[in-house]
Amino acid sequence: MSAVGTAARSIVRRRKVQTFVIALVVLFSTLTVVIALALLVAASAPFDRAFAAQHGAHAVVTFDRPTVSGAQLAQAAGRPGTVAAGPFDAVVLEVPEEFLWRPAGPLVVVGRADPGGPVDRLDLVSGRWATAPGEIVVSYPTGGGGHIDLPDAPIGATGAPPLTVVGFAISMSGSADAWVAPAQMAALHPTARQMLYRFAAASTDAQVAAGVQRATAGLPPGAITATQSYLTGKRAFAAMADSYLPIITVFGLLGLVVSVVIVGNVVSGAVVSGYRRIGVLKALGFTSRQVIAVYLAMISTPALAGCLLGALSGALLAPAILKIAFAGIHTGTAVIGVPAWVPVLCALAMLAVVVLAALVPAVRAGRLSAARAITAGSAPRAGRGLRAQRYLAGLPIPRPVSLGLGQLVTRPGRAALTAVVIVLGVATATLSTGLTSTMVAFAGLNHGDGVPVVDVVVGTPGNQHTVPKRTDKQIEALLYAVPGADTVTARALCQVRLLGHPQPIYVNFYRGDTSADAEQIVAGRMAAAPDEVVTGPSFLTQHGVAVGDRITLELGDRRVPVTITGELIGSSPDAVDATWPLLDLLAPGTPAVDYTVTLAPGADAAAYVRSAGAAEPGIMVAARGPGNAATTTIVTFAAVFTVLLGAVAALGVFNTVLLTTRERRRDLGMLKAIGMTPRQVVTLTVTSVTALGALSGLLAIPAGIAAHRLIVDHVGVVAFPESMKAVWHAPQLAALAVAGVLIAVLGALAPARTAARLTVGEVLHTE
Repeated sequence: MSAVGTAARSIVRRRKVQTFVIALVVLFSTLTVVIALALLVAASAPFDRAFAAQHGAHAVVTFDRPTVSGAQLAQAAGRPGTVAAGPFDAVVLEVPEEFLWRPAGPLVVVGRADPGGPVDRLDLVSGRWATAPGEIVVSYPTGGGGHIDLPDAPIGATGAPPLTVVGFAISMSGSADAWVAPAQMAALHPTARQMLYRFAAASTDAQVAAGVQRATAGLPPGAITATQSYLTGKRAFAAMADSYLPIITVFGLLGLVVSVVIVGNVVSGAVVSGYRRIGVLKALGFTSRQVIAVYLAMISTPALAGCLLGALSGALLAPAILKIAFAGIHTGTAVIGVPAWVPVLCALAMLAVVVLAALVPAVRAGRLSAARAITAGSAPRAGRGLRAQRYLAGLPIPRPVSLGLGQLVTRPGRAALTAVVIVLGVATATLSTGLTSTMVAFAGLNHGDGVPVVDVVVGTPGNQHTVPKRTDKQIEALLYAVPGADTVTARALCQVRLLGHPQPIYVNFYRGDTSADAEQIVAGRMAAAPDEVVTGPSFLTQHGVAVGDRITLELGDRRVPVTITGELIGSSPDAVDATWPLLDLLAPGTPAVDYTVTLAPGADAAAYVRSAGAAEPGIMVAARGPGNAATTTIVTFAAVFTVLLGAVAALGVFNTVLLTTRERRRDLGMLKAIGMTPRQVVTLTVTSVTALGALSGLLAIPAGIAAHRLIVDHVGVVAFPESMKAVWHAPQLAALAVAGVLIAVLGALAPARTAARLTVGEVLHTE
């Protein structure tokens, strides 16, 4: 057993509290960093790998068939820096009824002889490719991972023969909703031609646009009817994960800084309080490198344990967070998971950061000579802080208080490190308070804000196609008639084409009371006229539109231009909300798919659910829960991390006060010898950090508010209104200001009471 290892273990055994603090803070810092890196990797790497494996199309361009011929497109396909596939004939079929997982609406069908080719190689996840008339392969939105049963009933589209689904395929490019054999396409009367392009440079929107311009140069004007960039799909894929990243990253950085500060403080304190030990080690023949190695080993032992446990915990927790982040996202063939290298890299990187943080004070210990270390002792240098002590002694305050305040300047470096820990602890509490208030307010908009809400879906579990006994309006009347109902809002859903975009979008049509929806408008106003819609920030970003712009919706042979009048707090990236009169223009007679019932105050939601379900067996009725997974995850994570970081901050104060009381044992003994009581010793010791806690708390509050604003302003899928950002009130701020003092007092109380119990004889005997 080496001498370095023996000396390091001896220090670890003597500093159990400091060892525990280091292991704890490194554990949770590593855990947070693992989750942040897993989210960052999942937001792009799985999509990129699956897209590359399929030779995905950087651009899917749709051309007007009468304007440009297939020969012209084929001739332009071989331009430098471009790989092309096509042209493929395409048509938009109108499906009047819900089929598979899709609502009634347009179905973009492309004719392809096989799923392979130089661009957009489709993955068949079930069945086979369509090769004969009357067969069709449908796009499956998720990876599935196993056998998917094919439907027995054919697809019945308006003006087309019945098409039997013979397979499910996945296109990471989103090039079509379904594919048929070229021979079948001729019978469907195609109206468009599709080209799939890959470019040498396509990492930005500008590069994709430039590639499309080069590939289509020289074609007849007006030939292009729609262009779809793969970057739009990539942004939709990563939208939720990117929204979690600012939150996880901020907490990860807070934990990382706390780790560095705690480690630096512990090692510095160990060096200062261990001058004689260093001198003895050097007198016994330890070299400077061996002394440095002793202190690095002292830190590395708990740090290694924290890194390993944190990496393991992060690897176990990250999949659950990834599941929430990608819930409802069309992941295609992308495999969402935590690569094995992520926790390994985070553990190694965190250990390296901790060792580097300990290196500076360890080198300081190694440079001390044996004679200087032994003679220096552990007391502060003579004269340090005397001027401050004399000034404080002249103030009209109790002497224990002035002595305690004077200790702040005795060890200014240690005081600064302790202040940083308290600042980070209070800043985290401030950030957590703000996030909780914002997320609770956001959840309240969608979950009744304390008012009981009941969701009613047309259909029953296991058979969503059950035909109710009542019509749409009769179901609405029934829901009003059941005791306890206050308002009823009906929603219909249609899939429509957005002119200029190859992929269809969804439109939610609302009838009835929409006052609750008005609260979700953050810019503009609610849709009121038949030619008005509202949508969320994701749709605006991914489709390149803004509030006030005009877009055109198509369903069958009906085309309606509409104006985007408002931006919602949040919405699907491929959906807009509209009023019921717009449904009458696009698809008159379409019934509602679900209803939202707001109950009167004090109404029994369970009784309402039973009564409504019994009255109409063809509907599924359920009371809405109090929150959602995303809100619960964020609030829980913030609360747990705040408690842990607050505890670590208090332990950091504990470490500082413990080191200080050990250094000043002789001074405390002398003070007790001249009559200082145990209560005055506690006052002196606690006061030494109370002022530091108060000042740190005041500095931390603006930092926490700034971090909260930074996070809520960069959640891409939600546009929080100012009312959800300005969540700070006087009682909250007052409590947060006291939090710094509370952390300092809690951390200082135990070593202060220990110091108060010291007897004069015990102290002088050790001298």
